[in-house]
Amino acid sequence: MIKNAQIHFNEMGTPVADNFDDVYFSNDDGLAESHYVFFTQNNIAERLQKHDQSHFIIAETGFGTGLNFLNAWQQFNNRPADSSVKKLHFISFEKFPIKHEELAKALAAWPSLTLQAKALCDNYPMALAGCHRIEFEQGQVVLDLWFGDVHDSLPQLSYQSHGIVDAWFLDGFAPSKNPDMWQQSLFNAMANLSRDNATFATFTAAGFVRRGLQEAGFTCKKVKGFGRKREMVVGTLDKANAHETTPPYYHHNNRPLEQVAIIGGGIASSCLLFQLAKRGKPASLFCQDDKLAQGASHNRQGAVYPNLQADNSPPSELYAHTFLYARRFYDDIYAQGHHFSHDWCGVLLQAFNDSKAEQHANLVKKAQWPTALIKPVTDSQASDIAGVNLPYSGLYIEQAGWVEPAELTNAIFNAAQDLAPTQSHFNTDITRLEQTEAGWYLHTETTNYGPFTDVFVCAGEHSDRFTQMADIHIHGVRGQVSHIEQGAESSKLKTVLCHKGYFTPSHNGEHCMGATFDKNTKSRAIKPQDNDTNRAQLMKFYQDSAFAQSLGDINSEKAAVRCCFSDHVPMLGQVPEQQDLIEAYRNLTNGKQYGFGKPSVPHQGLHVLTGFGARGLCTAPLTTEHLVASLCNEPRPLSERTHQVIHPNRFIVRDLIRNKIGV
Repeated sequence: MIKNAQIHFNEMGTPVADNFDDVYFSNDDGLAESHYVFFTQNNIAERLQKHDQSHFIIAETGFGTGLNFLNAWQQFNNRPADSSVKKLHFISFEKFPIKHEELAKALAAWPSLTLQAKALCDNYPMALAGCHRIEFEQGQVVLDLWFGDVHDSLPQLSYQSHGIVDAWFLDGFAPSKNPDMWQQSLFNAMANLSRDNATFATFTAAGFVRRGLQEAGFTCKKVKGFGRKREMVVGTLDKANAHETTPPYYHHNNRPLEQVAIIGGGIASSCLLFQLAKRGKPASLFCQDDKLAQGASHNRQGAVYPNLQADNSPPSELYAHTFLYARRFYDDIYAQGHHFSHDWCGVLLQAFNDSKAEQHANLVKKAQWPTALIKPVTDSQASDIAGVNLPYSGLYIEQAGWVEPAELTNAIFNAAQDLAPTQSHFNTDITRLEQTEAGWYLHTETTNYGPFTDVFVCAGEHSDRFTQMADIHIHGVRGQVSHIEQGAESSKLKTVLCHKGYFTPSHNGEHCMGATFDKNTKSRAIKPQDNDTNRAQLMKFYQDSAFAQSLGDINSEKAAVRCCFSDHVPMLGQVPEQQDLIEAYRNLTNGKQYGFGKPSVPHQGLHVLTGFGARGLCTAPLTTEHLVASLCNEPRPLSERTHQVIHPNRFIVRDLIRNKIGV
């Protein structure tokens, strides 16, 4: 569990960390200090003029009040119009994040940063361990804020060889106050993450810091310090290390993304369109239906909440961070004027039997998750939250709620159009994919489209219809949701209830309840008996509750197929070919992490995005951002272990390690 910083403000109004007995910035002029020590001494203004990438990446040890980030952001906005750099990416680590109200108070001292400070405070995340990707100015300024000890966080970054960082802000409390941070392992990790000619600047001139950085490979020198401070240290790493956290069998190859086709029309397709569009990369959309969101995204109300377990496992980490990103993402889409019906009314997970109550108690006992994300409630507290009498205790996810999925899908699609117009082809059933020297062609029964450099298949349960994807092992789970008339008591319900199914607050006079669970089928056929099943399930748990007794008739229903994999997490990335991976990584069967061959990647440029199950509203925004960032050689928002969890190679790699194939 991440602990917030304990701070106070001194007589100068400067925040002071109680645990370290040190100020967050200079009493004299913290903003001037930040600009001189970190921005100027890294020569960033000059480097933004001419850079070998369209994005510039700064990494920082010690986020503190965010002053260094806000200054870098402001300076980035003041760069000349002809600057080669179009995107600022700032990665920062913080072991003890300060509280929201203290952040706002500290930043109020800098009127020149008011706009940026407000945006940061509006998006400042809860104290959850891991990476929080926060985007500003339509994704042109990105903050990856890692909460946790920097020594624990750095190995979690997901990256391939030859580094990602252009400049380091080596900040944090003074070495004498915070010796645990200033270790050789930190300096070595900085070198591993650095690109060719990466620089660093630090306020300290301590000899062991300079020597440690030199041992890690940096060329160091002393320069004039800020204000009354006589010296500080700056330096350069001439040549990047061949270091990576991502094994070769979980790589994402950089792609041009010049002519992009997307097959599908649900929430994943719209999110992918947006993540491409904010990078100036338009796409062509191919949808077999006459409009968007006619498959799994067509329910009238979909619950948005993370699937958390007692342990912070890779899937739980994935769901926690995708949920928080989705909330920021959806709120931003709405704020842009692309409206959709929704209510962040919270979600109550009900302890409807002894087994579920024990599961909830175990989650609370292990205390892996901040109470701002999920907290226990008694039956009385649950009733107060819900506005109706409930018989169960449970867990409450306050920031969760419901959205209208079809409206949301269209809102995201329209927001993407504002950034990079899409060619949309509806009533277009792609039946075959053809790879040629010129690129990929998409075929219907009568027409072909192309060539495309990259094709993304987001077709849900239909994703395996193409021969290139026949072996990805999708299975369908059919679910039917019923729409039932509100009653006098049920209309008072103020939050989403999750028991064995789910039940939403009323919208347009009706509640959504369900859903059924039919394994290994891709049928969307309506079954009248499923309405009876949904109502019976609700009454089984709430038969004595006035809200359930007051419900009217079931007026309509919708059936859809949840597309799943056996490990219950989505799949995003380059479509693999099993024999190709077996030949390249056969040494995995002998427990070896070396001597690999080079895969030929026969389906280069063909990507799969599917398997979102019932959690697409939660996971689609961040997982699509992760994939596009990877393909564009940008920092990835997911940790290495969650990167591997959603990678398409995972099942083949697992079977190689277990000697189930390739022998």
